Formats: sequence, structure tokens, C-alpha cells
Amino acid sequence: MTIPDRWRTGRVCVVMMSAVGDTVHTLPVLTALKRHAPRCRITWVLQPGPASLVRGHPAVDEIVLFEKAKGWRAYRDALRRLGGPYDLVLALQVYFKAGLLTALLPGTVKLGFDRARARDGNWLVTTHRIPPHPPQHVQDQYFEFLDALGVPHEPVVWDLGPWAAEREAQRRFFGPLERPVATLAIGTSDPQREWPVARWAELSDALVERYDLQPVLAGGGSPRERETEREITALARHRPLSTLGAPLRDLVWLLDGSALVVALDSAPLHMAVALDRPVIGLCGAWNPKRTGPYRRFLDLLVDAYGDPGEDYPISAEKRRDRMPRIQVADVLERVDRWRVRYAPGAGVR
Repeated sequence: MTIPDRWRTGRVCVVMMSAVGDTVHTLPVLTALKRHAPRCRITWVLQPGPASLVRGHPAVDEIVLFEKAKGWRAYRDALRRLGGPYDLVLALQVYFKAGLLTALLPGTVKLGFDRARARDGNWLVTTHRIPPHPPQHVQDQYFEFLDALGVPHEPVVWDLGPWAAEREAQRRFFGPLERPVATLAIGTSDPQREWPVARWAELSDALVERYDLQPVLAGGGSPRERETEREITALARHRPLSTLGAPLRDLVWLLDGSALVVALDSAPLHMAVALDRPVIGLCGAWNPKRTGPYRRFLDLLVDAYGDPGEDYPISAEKRRDRMPRIQVADVLERVDRWRVRYAPGAGVR
């Protein structure tokens, strides 16, 4: 597969429109492209939520919103703003709506997944495809696009922030607090990835009483997450602070300023990894070898996906009803590990 080099000084369009976690995984691809070919111009098509996280990123020259709520008009409006043609289109997302936009985009080279991995017929709308590959972490899967382009991806750099203009808000939040913050990222879009509410409350109290940490709840503002927040607050002996519903950029500086993060298998987990903040990942429904923390803090992972002693393969298989297996004691054992290895004043990281 030979891909013309015109993109190195030309226009690149990235089609990865939704899922904040996948947006975080896309960032090292773009930082590597810019590091290798600083004269290329990168345009990224994003839905408004993940776009708010990326706005201001040094590797992204332009963001074009795909407003899903508009239905078919979303395609018309996005294509009008995108213009074209593009020297390279990276089709990182394989769902139907992304494939349709890829098909409609004017582009010389449209690079996508091989036929086996390109769901919803997405392989039909690309001109070039990365070679088949055994299952691996999603981040490494995206790096296959760079391999096809001859672009090195080491070191892995996210450049997630916080931006300079966000530091003042960070100082205002953390300044009055008397204890280091442990952010509890309690929200997820999938009930199978949720942890029992009573255990969040028990963990929050233990963080105060045993570790002298200040728990802060973080997540979206959905009714389900608000109800989880209410229940945790009602059950906990020490009322945690809450930032539920805060903008994604606020979550960046919150995670960045935290001494410890405890997160479900969701976007804040990947954001914490990108920010190099110690994170205890609670994983059960999805295979953590594929979607868990990338390279960092694997020693803090609580893995309920596999059975005891099981050496399961990397796959996209989901498993049901695994999260209740995680006990508060399992998490506190990782907190003890964090205190020895990663807490301020601990040994060399």
C-alpha cells in the first residue's frame, strides 16, 4: 500500500466524531502527525461534546462540528464547512454515520480499517486500508494508521492541557481545600460499567478517614448520574464535593490537580492517563487489555473482567454483571499501593 506524500504539506481531515474516550485516543495520532509533518493542516470533524474537549489543542488547526441532533441536515452543514478536497482522510470511526460522511467527503486518499474491522460497510468508502492485525489496545489500533503513513508515534503525547487560561480556575478551586483531592469519576453511559452506589459512598468515607483525602465527584449531568450523586451524598458520613455536569475542559484541570483518580472504564480514566495522574481503573464489562489504561498505572487497575487466574485474550467481547465483583477492599488495596508508589512524597515514579 503506497500513500502519496502530498498530505505532509496539504490538508488532512480526521473523521472521529463521537465518544470522548476515543477522542482522547485520537490525540496522540494528531500530535505525531504534526510532529512529523508540521506543515499539514488538520481538520477534525467532531460532535459538540468532544469538540469542547479538543478546542484549543495545538495539533488541531480546525474543528468542524457534526451536530447529530439535526439529522440529515448535520451532513449538509458539516460538508459545507469542510469544503475540500483533502489530501488525506483518516477514517478512524467505523460506525455508519461516520462512514457516510467519509463517503461524501472529497478526498484523494481515504485511509480506513481493513475489511474485517470496518463495520457497517465502512471498508467500501475508503481508498486505502490498513493491513489486518490481531486485536490490541484501541490506542495501538489507532497507531496502525501512523504506521501506514510512515509516521513514528513515539513518544506518545496527548497534549491535553490544562491550557494557560484554565490555570486560574484550577487555582480557585484547589486553593481553599485543606486536603489533597481524590476525584471519583462515577459516570458512564453504560449501566454494565457502573459500580454499586453504596460502595462509592463507603470508598469516599474511607478516603477521608484513612487517607486524609478530599473526595470530589466528577461526571456528566445526566439524570442517572445526578441520582447516583444524590445517593452517594445521602449514604456518605462525610459529604463529598461534587463537580457533576462541569464542562469537559473543567474536568481536565480537575483531574490534573488531583492526587488520585478513581474512575470507571470511561473517558475520565483515559483523560487521567493522558494527564499522567495516578488512576485506579474499575473495569469489568469491557476488556481492559483493549480499552483500559494505556501503558500507565496498570498496577492500580482493578480487573473484574477476567475470572481469577484467567489469561483472557484481547477482544471486543463484553461481559455482563461483572462490576459488582469489585469490593471496596479491592479499591483500598490499590489506594495503599498508590500511597507507597505515587502519592506526593512517595518513591521515584
